[in-house]
Amino acid sequence: MIIRPVDRNDYEAWRPLWDGYNAFYGRAGETALPENITRQTWARFLDDREPVDALVAELDGKIVGLAHTIIHRSTTRLADVCYLQDLFTAPEARGQGVARALIDAAKQRAAAAGCNRLYWQTHQTNQTARALYDKVAEHQGFIVYGSDVPA
Repeated sequence: MIIRPVDRNDYEAWRPLWDGYNAFYGRAGETALPENITRQTWARFLDDREPVDALVAELDGKIVGLAHTIIHRSTTRLADVCYLQDLFTAPEARGQGVARALIDAAKQRAAAAGCNRLYWQTHQTNQTARALYDKVAEHQGFIVYGSDVPA
């Protein structure tokens, strides 16, 4: 398995994984993300000025996983922290250590960027992912709230 940063030529292989990730969280069909969000997200990965980054996992020359991270400041730490916003493995590659390898690579990239914390969230019903997360990190008990902000 190879874990590496995404590059411009990966779009066609990355896109089905991105769509699968979004579908898992109910963003498909009528509720799909607008295309301009996907285009902007992809552009951010390729812009060195952006704090958003993308890793992909390759097995046998095929991209089978993605991890998107955002480095940001914290009010409780001097060092920046890294948020693992998106993590997804192609169904046919699950159970082969792809997600664990992507998390490990995200930790390494965060450390290289001077971060001293990597964190992420998942839906409470995502039992498969949570089984892995409980092995590689500590559930810290927080409940996440969100609210759209009027334009």
